[in-house]
Amino acid sequence: MELPALSLGEVMVKPTTMLYRNMLAMEVEELLRSHPVDGVVILAGCDKTTPGTLMGAISMDIPTLFCPAGTMMSDRYLGAGKPAQVVGAGTHTRMFWDEYQAGRICDEEWVTLESHMTRSPGTCNVMGTASTMTLMVEAMGLSLPGAASLLAMDAAHVRMATDCGQRIVSMIWEDLRPSQMLTRGSFLNAVAVQMALGGSTNAAVHILALARRAGVSLSLADLDERGRKVPVVANLFPSGDRLMEDLHYAGGLPAVMNRIRSHLSLQEMTVTGQPLAAVIEGRESRDDEVIRPLEQPVSPHPALAVLRGNLAPEGAVIKPSAASPRYFRHRGRAIVFDSPQEMVKRCADPNLECTVDSVLVLRNAGPVGAPGMPEWGGLPIPHKLLQQGVRDLVRISDARMSGTHYGSCVLHVSPESAVGGPLALVEEGDEIELDVESRRLQLLVSDEELERRRARWQRAPSPYARGYVRLYQDHVTQAHEGCDFDFLQGQAPTPEPTIY
Repeated sequence: MELPALSLGEVMVKPTTMLYRNMLAMEVEELLRSHPVDGVVILAGCDKTTPGTLMGAISMDIPTLFCPAGTMMSDRYLGAGKPAQVVGAGTHTRMFWDEYQAGRICDEEWVTLESHMTRSPGTCNVMGTASTMTLMVEAMGLSLPGAASLLAMDAAHVRMATDCGQRIVSMIWEDLRPSQMLTRGSFLNAVAVQMALGGSTNAAVHILALARRAGVSLSLADLDERGRKVPVVANLFPSGDRLMEDLHYAGGLPAVMNRIRSHLSLQEMTVTGQPLAAVIEGRESRDDEVIRPLEQPVSPHPALAVLRGNLAPEGAVIKPSAASPRYFRHRGRAIVFDSPQEMVKRCADPNLECTVDSVLVLRNAGPVGAPGMPEWGGLPIPHKLLQQGVRDLVRISDARMSGTHYGSCVLHVSPESAVGGPLALVEEGDEIELDVESRRLQLLVSDEELERRRARWQRAPSPYARGYVRLYQDHVTQAHEGCDFDFLQGQAPTPEPTIY
């Protein structure tokens, strides 16, 4: 029986699907609790549908198997007088858009490029949030081996879905539930995979939420520790230059995990009924340019680093593998935006006072403030600088950014500005220091001055007096805690509904 659930089309829902991830998780849990369901195959794959559905299934804890939606097909583009290049959704859209704004791509070529960037059904074919999350779920043992790299339009995807239907029946007879597979070791395996793939920064929020649902201890410090140890070996946009189709042909996730097996807990149970060691045994890379040897990583820099300092006492994240090394140690003056509308308007102003050393700051973009923590963290480069050839700046916010994005973006600043986090105290012209190697993010203002500013700060009243958003703002946790509802974390039992 198919049980439809809330649809979270990533580019359709305003202000962001992240606002409704927890609503989807609640719906899935209650759908499974209120119906006589013995086991479930989760059909999902986009950015929030994967963590949202699994959060609900983990809380329900019945036999669960995740069947990923599959990625879209790759394409090639041959521009006039240019070599053919691989084109994928998301990352290339942003790259070409910057060139279009700078006047280096004409209207006709832009329209042509759009027709190449999304050419089939499926999730984004770069290492964005969708593929990051489905591959991490496979790494945790909740999907069939190799499922997450299959293309949506591949006949093998239909066969994999059939295998899911057969396997879930056996899992029910075996009573193989998420609680028997989801351990601290399996979550650390997923984090190791995130780093090896050069995965999305959004995974930091989702994996913490999933771990808390499972009652497993996991923190930003664990993510940073794995980032320091596990190199980026998957040559995929935005850290590399290939797409998900290439990963599939190179051997998929089992080959990646076999390559980084020294960083994994191999005894963890999977939906196959076998431990991870048996699942990845003999799964070698078929293309060492796509799945690199450990000693030849895609980037010398990690896929994720966790920053702390007086601007982010509970942490912030950056993706060094997709950032500009010139900004790894940087000091610059802040240009502060209080809303995306102000940001867009000022960035389009040719008279905006900005240089390559400026630090763009966006606040009121976190879980409570936006609300929902939208993907506003890839702040636009001011038009004035785009014209000068600038393609990156240090950008700081309490927002998220798309997993397909790239650049020197500091994200998930916690606690957020809307609840009184230090980001609320930054003023135009303040100096900010970023040191990725030392994992520091510091506002260069004295403690005394910050206290004076804090005494003047007042929390803005919420315009939401009722409904789901009111509930969300009252109960959502901060980014370093996973942005789940405080009353849904943990494994406190919920009584079965009474049947008369």
